Amino acid sequence: MRVLVTGGAGFIGVNFVRYVLRTTTGVEVVNLDALTYAGNPASLADLADDPRYRFVHGDVRDASLTASLAAEADAVVHFAAESHVDRSIDGPAPFLDTNVVGTGVVLDACRHAGIERVLLVSTDEVYGSIDAPGRFEESDPLRPSSPYAASKAAADLLAHAYRQTYDYPVTVTRATNNFGPYHYPEKVVPLFITNLIDGQPVPLYGDGSNVREWTYVEDNVAAQWLALTEGEPGTVYNVGSGEERTNHELTHAILAAMGAGTDRIEHVADRPGHDQRYAVDSSRIRNLGWQPSVGFDEALARTVAWYRDNEHWWRPLKQRGAATRRGTA
Repeated sequence: MRVLVTGGAGFIGVNFVRYVLRTTTGVEVVNLDALTYAGNPASLADLADDPRYRFVHGDVRDASLTASLAAEADAVVHFAAESHVDRSIDGPAPFLDTNVVGTGVVLDACRHAGIERVLLVSTDEVYGSIDAPGRFEESDPLRPSSPYAASKAAADLLAHAYRQTYDYPVTVTRATNNFGPYHYPEKVVPLFITNLIDGQPVPLYGDGSNVREWTYVEDNVAAQWLALTEGEPGTVYNVGSGEERTNHELTHAILAAMGAGTDRIEHVADRPGHDQRYAVDSSRIRNLGWQPSVGFDEALARTVAWYRDNEHWWRPLKQRGAATRRGTA
């Protein structure tokens, strides 16, 4: 089986590639990535000599390249996307281009190649905010709040359109916030950890009352593989751990794990359109046999340890000056 992974040099993509190569036999992975700011070739450098792994430097918007790779694949997992909410607020254009146009190119290449297993990796942010104790189900309407979430919702709707118009069953997963190794340090968990290592403050948006459901990336990629290989083609699957934390609670958990005090918190103005709470009903993916294997506290401890032990990976990224102040969830 040959799997084409788009965006496999990004955070979740890297962990997915590693998971597949570690837990399967007879599966080859072709990784197509444009290596934008968040795509780090160092994350997969140790796989260069693995005969089951091949890296292709290219853009999913390149229709000829994408079609040629899809023609050689048995399955496709589409991770490639711009993903940072604050960047989408500063400038939506790259999000619309990559997340919408790029997805259209990928889906068209897959359809023409007749690939039976295609997975579009989306986000719970497409639903917008929900009051406690509610949880979004896969059939709920998409009401995104940020340009990023809107671009991902548009990609979701493209998948739906391909199912309706072409009878082409694209599977979609909508995952909650992830954290773990190889996470670009502008996102809240790696930003806070690396700031604390460097003796810098951690910037907490608003009053910190916003709630997110946190899933360890190792558990998430296991769910992605299950949805691809054993899920019903054309189905949507929510993926979430059930581990909810306010941003205030998350910040204090990171401080405690790092042995730092609350004096390191820097309260900053909230971002525009900041959704209050994300939470999903993951019954459908759990009915396939998936469940989180690592609790939040243990996953956070592993994540802190990884960043302590892998300064050589994240230090150059922070020295570029692109990820020093803002972290969002």
